[in-house]
Amino acid sequence: MSKATPYAEVIGDPIDGSRSPEIHKFWIKKMGMKADYRPQQVARAGLKSYLAERRKDKAWQGCNVTMPLKLDAIGAADRATDLAVAAGAANMLVHDEGTLVAGNSDVGAIVMLLKQLHDKGRAMDRVTLLGNGGAARAVLVAARTVGLTPAIRMQARDLTTATKLAVEFGLRKGPRPIDSPITGDGIINATPLGMKGFPENPASVEGLSDKGWVFDLVTSPPETALLKAARERGLETVDGLSMLVEQAATSFALFFGEEPPRQHDDALFAMLRS
Repeated sequence: MSKATPYAEVIGDPIDGSRSPEIHKFWIKKMGMKADYRPQQVARAGLKSYLAERRKDKAWQGCNVTMPLKLDAIGAADRATDLAVAAGAANMLVHDEGTLVAGNSDVGAIVMLLKQLHDKGRAMDRVTLLGNGGAARAVLVAARTVGLTPAIRMQARDLTTATKLAVEFGLRKGPRPIDSPITGDGIINATPLGMKGFPENPASVEGLSDKGWVFDLVTSPPETALLKAARERGLETVDGLSMLVEQAATSFALFFGEEPPRQHDDALFAMLRS
């Protein structure tokens, strides 16, 4: 009897817009691996039964986790990594002989991309973080890692949750409403605003400094209206696809036991942004 093809998934609700399958399948093909990576729609109410079934499948290597399951996923695992605990959310569940380990590769990806902005000489004295959910927590953990949290001020729709996060992470200023005017050096969008199927992001780049920048975690479309406005002003930009590829690389290695072929990044990004 032939051994079942190992596979991993990305789960969420909705899931049609996820670019993770394209990334993982690109690497699988380049490496000539016998493996698969699939999208699977899973609602919050169905997460428990989904994981119960997958635990019994020896071919299932685990899954990446997207909205709205990142907060639930950490509680559904048998144990969690330090980064997942710090973020209070998991963007991946790794399957190890029936045991589920919750991890968060978003944090490491954000750390790397923030360091790249710093190395390019971009100002980071005043940074606005949009959002108060799992993605925002990952940003705050990453920002604390690189010493950026004192510079951050949050703007969110849920000011109660945002206030709790601001206190937890020691932010110097309290949060403001999501549509408040923005001044300073950088904007990090950790909301789905601007994503296909969601309302436009109300943030404006006009109040940013000339050495400012915008980091938008939205992956579809590749260039959001916020990023387009930043580029038109000559500001540095980081799109959600850059973060998605970085976090996917960590997930791929854990799922399939092989480092992805990053020498093909130019071709990968050309495909994703076409």
